[in-house]
Amino acid sequence: MATLQRIRNRAGILVAIIIGLALVAFILGDILNASSSLLRPNQLKIAEINGESVQYPEFQQKVEETAEIYKMNTGQTQLNDNAWTQIREQVWQEYLRKGIMTDVYDELGLAVSGDELFDMVQGSNLHPVIQQLFTNPNTGQVDRSAVLNFLRAINSGAATAQQKAYWLYIEEQIKQERIQTKYNNLVSKGLFVTEAEAQNSLNEKNKNVNIEFVSLPYTSISDSAVSVSDSDMKAYYEKHKENYKQGASRTIEYVTFPVTATEEDDDNTLKWVEDVKAEFANTQDNAQYVNVNSDVRFQNVYEKKEDLPENIAEFAFSGNVGDVFGPIKENNAYRLVKIDDIKDLPDSVQARHILINPQTVGDYDKALALADSLKNLIEKGASFASLAKEYSEDTGSAAKGGDLGWFKRNQMVKPFEEAAFNGDVNKLYVATTQFGVHLIQPTKKGKEVKQVRLAELVRNIEPSTKTFQLVYSQASKFASENTSGSSFDEAIAAQGLNKRAARVAENDRQVVGLQDSRSLIRSAYQADKNDILANNEGSTIFEFGDNFVVAKLAGIQDEGYTAFAEVMPTIKLAVLKEKKGDALVAKMKEAASAGDIDAIATKLGTTVNAASNIHFDLYSVPVIGVEPAVVGTVVSMEQGKLSAPIKGNRGVYITKVTAINELDNTNVDAEKARLEQALAYRANYQAYEAQRKAAEIEDRRAKFY
Repeated sequence: MATLQRIRNRAGILVAIIIGLALVAFILGDILNASSSLLRPNQLKIAEINGESVQYPEFQQKVEETAEIYKMNTGQTQLNDNAWTQIREQVWQEYLRKGIMTDVYDELGLAVSGDELFDMVQGSNLHPVIQQLFTNPNTGQVDRSAVLNFLRAINSGAATAQQKAYWLYIEEQIKQERIQTKYNNLVSKGLFVTEAEAQNSLNEKNKNVNIEFVSLPYTSISDSAVSVSDSDMKAYYEKHKENYKQGASRTIEYVTFPVTATEEDDDNTLKWVEDVKAEFANTQDNAQYVNVNSDVRFQNVYEKKEDLPENIAEFAFSGNVGDVFGPIKENNAYRLVKIDDIKDLPDSVQARHILINPQTVGDYDKALALADSLKNLIEKGASFASLAKEYSEDTGSAAKGGDLGWFKRNQMVKPFEEAAFNGDVNKLYVATTQFGVHLIQPTKKGKEVKQVRLAELVRNIEPSTKTFQLVYSQASKFASENTSGSSFDEAIAAQGLNKRAARVAENDRQVVGLQDSRSLIRSAYQADKNDILANNEGSTIFEFGDNFVVAKLAGIQDEGYTAFAEVMPTIKLAVLKEKKGDALVAKMKEAASAGDIDAIATKLGTTVNAASNIHFDLYSVPVIGVEPAVVGTVVSMEQGKLSAPIKGNRGVYITKVTAINELDNTNVDAEKARLEQALAYRANYQAYEAQRKAAEIEDRRAKFY
């Protein structure tokens, strides 16, 4: 029953699911029974996928369930905005895949039978999730009796509602993964590479060429020497219109009123530090005092003189325990430095370790259990070196019996360093770091040198409430005096303010540079062009971090082709480049009559350059850069021949192949297998993407989040 208890403990957090969903149901029940027009079923529709409506209450319930699973798996109790965004996106992708693929699976006769599910949970082909949940940390083997006992508890009602909810989640994930794998396998089995295709691929890889070339860059003709008319640009736009497709977006223009600390805030911060200096000097518990009063927590670290800034080092190594230095102004903060302790400590340690990766054994609990088991074995006489070679994931030290050699302070992550430096020689210690779980044994310690531990009281120089109110009043005055798009623009120009612009899609989470600014984007999609934007409370002043923001909706871009006027500056550059290319091609054709590449270079007033080992898959050509047109031309040329002028990205080129190098790789079967594997890998993604693009999807999430 130990495994059942572990799952009971892990699932205990799911009590929040039941409570949360009850509250959601209660609130939405009241909403749905109300008579407001906001409560029509269509108002609660968050999406429609291939004709199937998804309602907000259902979607939000799934979000809450997934969030609780996420908390349980990560050990977190509170989620930040980024985590909630990721969870909502995960749930959305699950709804999408189900809505798109269910009919596809049905048409193909794909399903997961009860026998298959049994095989993945209890049979001979256990799913990795089941293996992770039910592996005995002492044996490293799946405890099948624990699986059976847990399932019996689920079926008999002995398991809690929370455990059952967790199990249903796991079971659904297993089923979805299996049916998705079946579909991917079905698609990949339909892919085939012929021997001719494999041979052609080998030929392209085996052949590379050396070239000489002359080039004339587009910059050799000034922009003013080229005439570009409106008709030229419109013709280019129509010819390349597909390049200017766009999704729906909004353009926001805004001004920020940043809240920064004033000189008065600086003075008040300094005064506070000076006022507490005597109290700090007299306190007996420096760590507690710092942790309660400082903006930076107490650091339990001993440092040598050379590790400290010169001014602090001089004080710390000439003073006594209890002495206080400062205030010092540094990094936008004032600080007091107190000598907390002075000791003679080793300046270096030699140690060995065994690193256990939680992902390899299942999770951190299993890794800790394995570390404890190895610790017990070594304490009873087992060889540390032999166990390191067998178990350690740090392959570099494992080959040496776990030996890390000598290292100094601040070379290792803190938990590891504390165990190695503070532990006794030849004793065993378990430490957890971001790399995994370590079993550490200090084997030797270096000479002892004087080191100090400092307690630092830090107070950041931050804007006060008064400063926030002052800046808010400035933003408020601007907003109240400029309630239209035109006055907004006029005031910015008159006051010399910095107007910024951002283009945002409906589901974007924030405007770049504005912290947690989702509300500004939602407002933009509820406004008309040139409206001053307002938040949910009707205020036209947004607060994002240390910025007050006033904004207007400057533009509405519908899905389709970008308007010609909007892309005209980009198109002008493209037409300029095209016309310069035509002029340079004509100039090169005339020079090509010289017949020899050196003579052509002389006639053009330039030099001959060379590049080697150019093959079809090459991305960037040595000396030249990214020029796919040049690559495509030279790999198909005969040796000794001159090319026609080639329009590239940076200029126009004439090339000559000076050598063709053929590599000796004739393993067609291996190339065929490689290409088929690459096709299968791409098919997993592309097959679903094709179904997604063909689906009818209405996404209204932005109305709710």
